Amino acid sequence: MKTRLFLLALLGGILVFLSTQPYPFWEGFGVIMACLTALWVVSLAIKDASIIDIFWGLGFVIVAWFYRYRMGLSDTRSLVLCAMVSAWGLRLGLHLAIRNLGHGEDYRYQVWRKEHGKNWWWVSYLRVFLLQGVILWIVSSALLVGLTPAHGQLQWLDWVGVALWGVGFYFEAVGDWQLTQFKKNPNNKGQLLQTGLWALTRHPNYFGDALLWWGYFCFACANGAFAYVFSPVLMTFLLMKVSGVALLEQTLSKTKPQFDAYQKRVPAFFPRLF
Repeated sequence: MKTRLFLLALLGGILVFLSTQPYPFWEGFGVIMACLTALWVVSLAIKDASIIDIFWGLGFVIVAWFYRYRMGLSDTRSLVLCAMVSAWGLRLGLHLAIRNLGHGEDYRYQVWRKEHGKNWWWVSYLRVFLLQGVILWIVSSALLVGLTPAHGQLQWLDWVGVALWGVGFYFEAVGDWQLTQFKKNPNNKGQLLQTGLWALTRHPNYFGDALLWWGYFCFACANGAFAYVFSPVLMTFLLMKVSGVALLEQTLSKTKPQFDAYQKRVPAFFPRLF
């Protein structure tokens, strides 16, 4: 409950700060919510709200290119940033689609569906689709100011961002691939992956995802928009305390007997370097 209240207060404060943003930002909200509303209708038809997880990364791809189009940009720098967002979002969406489609609704949404019964059809819009749409919109503000044409060419801070993005993409993509290969082996049923990147951090994919956003933030910093640090901070907070590490480890501690020893040996989020 405390985490939810903190998150709502944080979102409210950020929205006050963003209330003066130029028109492409507000149009971006319309684009995001139009996509998510259509997705919500589909979720009602197939009785699976977890399809929003597949859309999460794709939503940033759509809004990044929309911002670039609305600002009439054609420079290399904005193209590089949009390409980075696209590579991340499309890979993540494809990975989740392959992993999730055909396996039924995620257990989190199944629990909420049972709790709300006949009211789930509209509760799902507010609790799942609208909330995630607002978060997506707020976080994407760093992309908007990063794309703003203060510079036509890549600056040194942009190159730092590219480097952080590269490391983050490696941790997320390779971490996901290693886990997928591990689960494909029937001999590993009931076991816990503890090798590869998973020997450095218990959640290399979540760490990588967070690092990516610090890379995007560097593009905003190159334009002097340091106040938009709330974007990577919010993503890191969500991954560590809300929908990522904290939620998954509650399940792992109950279902994997090896998890306690693994937890003592390997850090939860930031990789062990030595």
